Amino acid sequence: MADRGNVYVDMVGDLFHPGHVALLRAARNFGERLIVGVLSDEVVARYKRRPIMTLAERVAVIEACRYVDVVLPDAPYRVTNGFLDLHGIDVVVHGDDLSADAVKEVFGPVADAGKLRLVQYTAGVSTTELIRRCRAADPS
Repeated sequence: MADRGNVYVDMVGDLFHPGHVALLRAARNFGERLIVGVLSDEVVARYKRRPIMTLAERVAVIEACRYVDVVLPDAPYRVTNGFLDLHGIDVVVHGDDLSADAVKEVFGPVADAGKLRLVQYTAGVSTTELIRRCRAADPS
């Protein structure tokens, strides 16, 4: 199953949870070294809500994950082959919860080059779900 070499995952990593760990564990199986790009607050706010944790907080938590070798703060939204070449990345991994349009928008040239691997999305746990649970538990 392993492609060997350097594997890349990009993520928000807000309220780091078991779904994030499952993604990083699965991604690590594709190579020998896992590089994680963490998207900036501004980039994330353009396509979903602004993260609760700061970029520095998210980077610190992701760096602490045993599957991660390198963290690249302020990663680009659109992953290109040039970005992969710059960082010596052989394969990109993402959850399979992306639409075909999102794959094209974010990973188009990488997917076209056969360097994108999709892994099963962890259903039942997400940052959105954790926020919902916190709101439900808040008596105020």
